[in-house]
Amino acid sequence: MECRKGCAACCIAVSISSAIPGMSAGKPAGVRCVQLDENNLCLLFGSDARPKVCSGLAPSLEMCGGSDEEAFSYLGRLEELTKPE
Repeated sequence: MECRKGCAACCIAVSISSAIPGMSAGKPAGVRCVQLDENNLCLLFGSDARPKVCSGLAPSLEMCGGSDEEAFSYLGRLEELTKPE
C-alpha cells in the first residue's frame, strides 16, 4: 500500500521524539512537522535526514483507513494509547 498523497496524518497526529531537521526536540502530537510542504508532502522523503521512526512507518489499510479523517482518527487513538502516564 502507498500513502495517500497529501494526507500527512502520520506527520501531524503522532508525536516524534527524535530530532527532525528544523525540530531538534522532535514534535508533539497534533503539531505539523516543519518538513511538510504546502501540499502536505514530506520534504525529507527518501533522504537520509528523515528520522528512522518516519522511514520505518509503513502505510496500512488499518492505519490509513479509507480517508484522511480515518487516518487522523486512528493515529490519534494510537497516540493516546501509547502516551506515558
